[in-house]
Parts: sequence; C-alpha cells; structure tokens
Amino acid sequence: MNLKQKAAEKAVEAIQDGMKVGLGTGSTAYWAIQKIGERVAQGLHIQAVATSQASEDQARGLGIPIIPFDQIGRLDVTIDGADEVNEQLVLVKGGGGALLREKIVESNSDRLIIIVDESKDVKVLGAFPLPVEVVPFASEWTLEALRQTGCKAEWRMKDGERFLTDNGNYIADCRYGTIENPQELEIRLNQIPGVVDNGLFINMADQVIIARANGQIDVRNK
Repeated sequence: MNLKQKAAEKAVEAIQDGMKVGLGTGSTAYWAIQKIGERVAQGLHIQAVATSQASEDQARGLGIPIIPFDQIGRLDVTIDGADEVNEQLVLVKGGGGALLREKIVESNSDRLIIIVDESKDVKVLGAFPLPVEVVPFASEWTLEALRQTGCKAEWRMKDGERFLTDNGNYIADCRYGTIENPQELEIRLNQIPGVVDNGLFINMADQVIIARANGQIDVRNK
C-alpha cells in the first residue's frame, strides 16, 4: 500500500452512514474514492458530489451515488489531496486542474479533510507552481498581469495544446519559488481581471492527514 493510499484510507474512516460527501480530484483523492466505493459496496449509504468529471466517472463506476451539487445542499465532509500544505494548514491545490470546483465544494463543507504523503508537507509554500484558473478571453493579457506579481507564469499544456478545465478555462502555473504571505497573494491574484480563482486554500482545511515513509500517520488539526 502506497503512502497516498494509507492517508486516504485513514480519512475515509470519518465517513458515516447517511452523510453527504464531497469527492476531491487528483492522484491522492483517487484512493479515497476507491475506498469509499468499497464501503458503499459493503452497505454504506451516502450521497456524493464530485469536484471534477474524472472523479465523477470514477465514483459512478464504483456505484457511489452522485447528486448534482445544487440539489444536495451543504456537505458533511469533503476529502481531497493537496500539492503543498504548511504548518498553518494553508494549501496549494490545483495540480489536477480542478481548483475552482474544489474550492466551491470545499467551502460548502462542514469539514474538509486533506490527505497527503510526506513530500507535500512543507515549511514554506511555493516550490510547487501555484495554479491559477483564467478565462480564455484576453488570456495573454491576464498571463502578463500574473507575471507582474513576481512569478514565472506559463500555460499548462496537454497533448500540445492548452489544458482546459472542466469549466472551459485555462490554467496558468505560476512559479514563485517561495510564497511568504499567502493571504496577501491570494487577494492580489483575484483582483486581476480574467482570473477566475487561484490554488491557495486558506482557512479551509480542518484536518490534514500525512502518511510518512516510516509507517507513521500524522494528523494535524485546525
């Protein structure tokens, strides 16, 4: 069992019968969805909302009931991964390209559990490029405005073309090196016309589960 899987299985213990559950996106959230699917097959009754088409397809294939978010209301818990997390539980997310839907779903959850392996646990954010979702209209202007915030910004590519989110937008990956003041940067980024949202998740995580190579699982609570 790999570290991501260990963290995921620990997190899924929090899901109880009758809950409304948010399903994250990415290589770590994948394992949480797999485990939830196992529990549903064993008789667990839940309703779920997915943060991406990929997660929805995976969940449906496992028999997890997917409900449109507009019909389900506030969620009890969401389980998702992160690309970086610091000691204050500030996250960098969006490596899977679903940051906007993740932020919408997770801001409407009573509890957000983040699952990572030890490589994602950092003292200072910024080594991982910060994803920023951008509308296609005048996107080159927006990219240049992002660069003016002090980063090296490049379009995320897939198969030789710009990556498209499930919302039909682009992702700019912004390399800052270090992010000393996430709160200030988040405000600055979201003030740029053309930016939909960014991958900084501040004051959102309630618990972070970190799986370590020595077999230890650390739990960090808000």
